[in-house]
Amino acid sequence: MATPTSSSENQDHYRLPTDVKPTHYDVVIKTDLEASTFQGVVKTSFDVMKETSSITLNTTALDLGKVATKLLPIGPSITPRNAHPSSSKAPLPAGSKGDIKIHFSGELTGSMTGYYKSSWEDEGKSRSYALTQFEPTAARRAFPCWDEPLLKATFGITMISREGTTNLSNMPATSEELLGPNSDVSEDVRELTASFKPEEKWKITKFENTPPMSTYIVAVANGDFKFLETSVKMPLSGKTIPLRIYTTSDVIHQAQFALDIKAAALPLYEKIFNVEYPLPKLDTLVAHDFDASAMENWGLITGRTSYFLLDPERADQHSKKRVATVQSHEVAHMWFGNITTMEWWNYLYLNEGFATLMGEVIIPDKQVILSHISAYQGLTALPSRIFPEWRVDSEFISDHLNRALALDGKLSSHPIEVECPDANHINQIFDDLSYSKAASVLRMLSNYVGEDRFLKGVSLYLKKKLFANSKTHDLWEGIGTATGLNITELMDNWIAKIGFPYLTVTEEANGIRVRQNRFLESGAAEPKDDETIWNIPLFILSAQDGGKFSVDKTAILQEREGVFPIDTTKPFKLNASTVGVYRVLYTPERLVKIAEEASKKDSVFGVNDRVGLVYDVLALSKSGLAPLSSALTVVDKLKDETEYLVWDGIGDSISGLVSIWWENPEVVDKLNAFRRSLFTPIVDRLGYEFNESDSRDVKLLRKLAITQAAGGKESKVLDELKSRFDHFAKTGDDSKIPADLQQVIFSAAVKYGGEAEYDAILRAHDKPKTPMQKLAAIIALGNAQKPELIKRTFGLISTKARDQDITEYFAGLAANFKTRKLLFDYFRDHYTELFKRLEGNFTMQYLVEYSMDFLSTQKDLQITEDFFKDKDTSKYNQSLNQTLDAIRAKIAYIDRSTADLEEWLGEWERRQ
Repeated sequence: MATPTSSSENQDHYRLPTDVKPTHYDVVIKTDLEASTFQGVVKTSFDVMKETSSITLNTTALDLGKVATKLLPIGPSITPRNAHPSSSKAPLPAGSKGDIKIHFSGELTGSMTGYYKSSWEDEGKSRSYALTQFEPTAARRAFPCWDEPLLKATFGITMISREGTTNLSNMPATSEELLGPNSDVSEDVRELTASFKPEEKWKITKFENTPPMSTYIVAVANGDFKFLETSVKMPLSGKTIPLRIYTTSDVIHQAQFALDIKAAALPLYEKIFNVEYPLPKLDTLVAHDFDASAMENWGLITGRTSYFLLDPERADQHSKKRVATVQSHEVAHMWFGNITTMEWWNYLYLNEGFATLMGEVIIPDKQVILSHISAYQGLTALPSRIFPEWRVDSEFISDHLNRALALDGKLSSHPIEVECPDANHINQIFDDLSYSKAASVLRMLSNYVGEDRFLKGVSLYLKKKLFANSKTHDLWEGIGTATGLNITELMDNWIAKIGFPYLTVTEEANGIRVRQNRFLESGAAEPKDDETIWNIPLFILSAQDGGKFSVDKTAILQEREGVFPIDTTKPFKLNASTVGVYRVLYTPERLVKIAEEASKKDSVFGVNDRVGLVYDVLALSKSGLAPLSSALTVVDKLKDETEYLVWDGIGDSISGLVSIWWENPEVVDKLNAFRRSLFTPIVDRLGYEFNESDSRDVKLLRKLAITQAAGGKESKVLDELKSRFDHFAKTGDDSKIPADLQQVIFSAAVKYGGEAEYDAILRAHDKPKTPMQKLAAIIALGNAQKPELIKRTFGLISTKARDQDITEYFAGLAANFKTRKLLFDYFRDHYTELFKRLEGNFTMQYLVEYSMDFLSTQKDLQITEDFFKDKDTSKYNQSLNQTLDAIRAKIAYIDRSTADLEEWLGEWERRQ
């Protein structure tokens, strides 16, 4: 496989020279939505840091026009891409200042990168608007610039657009006026508007200058937008900050919830970090076409409809949480990433890991959010009962920790802090390691040192690096100052080394012996892959004198193995509350005792412990470190569990086994029987109706049980779902389809129905009431079983799928055993057109995963490897290697565990 080099020579070649540093940009952009073009002029002031004879900056996919310099004492050569360099007569001395002005133009395409266009339907007509997505390296597609995070500068943005449209940027507008023959405008504006026809009406919008910032968080947008607004009074500055959320008129009514979340979160961040929010406003723009989920542009957050919009009357619990956490995540970036920015992309986790932890755990978990709701305008619509029930720290285990460990357990994983020698590699590190593993490691550190001291250290870090750039050492220094601990020594290997450990626990006369080794899903690590020694907080839960149980947070394993004194005659468990980034392997006898204790109503093991236990035993069995039968025994012992989060882990694990053994129908049937036995009684107990009086956990458990029972082919559940769908198909009335059951009802309708059901879902797909209904329909259409309907679904990818939604079509087809191999074929047959269609954004690497991650035979592995031999995989080689590792692990798992699985299922059947 092609692998990008990480040599310093190539990295230096990719990086810009450091002899010139930009200090301020004046950017004028004219947007013509009718012609799908933009033009502009950028004038950049710079300082010469060391003697040079040339200026080098970034530009891609732009047509460059006139270039002019104003330099003292002499003008150097100019070498932007797409231009020919010219030699200067003498070098520019260090300490000089100057500016460079470049004219440029480009097309507004649907690429979802750079400055691009998005479309929407307005009363049957297709309309467009324009917006930016610059992270990580696409600001250069909108205007020539020094497009690296370290090279911060201030920005003055001016936008020229047609009358009747709205212009947005990072800062508030200082003026806006129609252009006329006597308008007092700059020479640059006059040049850009010289060709305007007299009958056309254009306007010019000027924005305040920004604070020093990196290019990747600069943003502009132009279109026919509507908005909702509120404001908050900030706790440190006392300033009133206006907040708006913009989108198109057809969906603006679904934006209130996200606006309310932003209003609740922004003051909390300022208070907790003790660092003022520096901008005079914070907007959000919700886009119909968006490559990532959302983007933290300073002062102008952007993102997908499915991550920012919801109809309170039709919103399921997962959608509410997703909108809340994504909005909070992006607001966290106003500090982590925007005020303080990583020096280079290898420190991406300083942005994303923190935003994940803060935005999805610490801030939503703060009960103080409730006291703030009534204190700020616009928050009365926020259902106050939601927040106390969001056990976000517990959900973090499945949402982030387990997902991170699943990826990090592959040989092809990478460290959290990873070299990024070129743009292809930068795009690929926006993954579960930079987000979820980084957040998990930071969560572990917070639990080890204490959250208050952790947040104090974070505040010190932010204050020291205000409007500047940072490295890992800067963060450790801040937390070290707040805690008095050597954080660098404690945390270095967690950030700088690949993988994570599993701990083998054996019992001795006076305690336990704990040994660490690297965990790999494919089996025991070879010595060359098992050299790292992590400093591991053990978080030992055990009985103390007097019989009370407590957690020892001081116990830490800093060598290959160590002995720790505890009373092993009473229940104990490592990684209490599942806050450590590792898995724990007990002896079979101790595992049985832990499972029996966990199944008690008054167990000393809390919800987090039980969730972590389920994920650990299944992962350890997959790696061959424990028999699969022992994991299933643990699951069976937890059959009287009442907590949704534990059941969620169980459901995820059983579904995973079904997906791995998908080509063995006999095993699948028996696993489904086991799944039905676990979840159908919960359906019988909770029913199908979602009442306002139900707790969030009850709603989630009801949804989970129905979904799992339907996945296990429980006939009475499928009959109920079909009945509810029939009413919708005949009348268009979805009142019998609760929001939380929309996905499973839609999917079951297509899977067990025919053309009539398919067409009904297609109508919802084409004219959805909400973004969630559109996604549910996409996934459902992938469940088709009849060849002619399967063919229609594949056809939608070319004819109706927005580029941002292709991964959803692939996900639906990948979940359908009837279409898995067809999807594999489709990807290979349409590789060239898919690659060209999605080149330049994040999507291609996900299609690689969805198209073949389910493969589980040596033959299919060989076909996959052969297919990519002559391909340039540099834009997705990381995802490809991870997918190949996943296939190899499945092959080994099936070979190693099928007999054990069949024997356990046979014994289980005989007990029924």
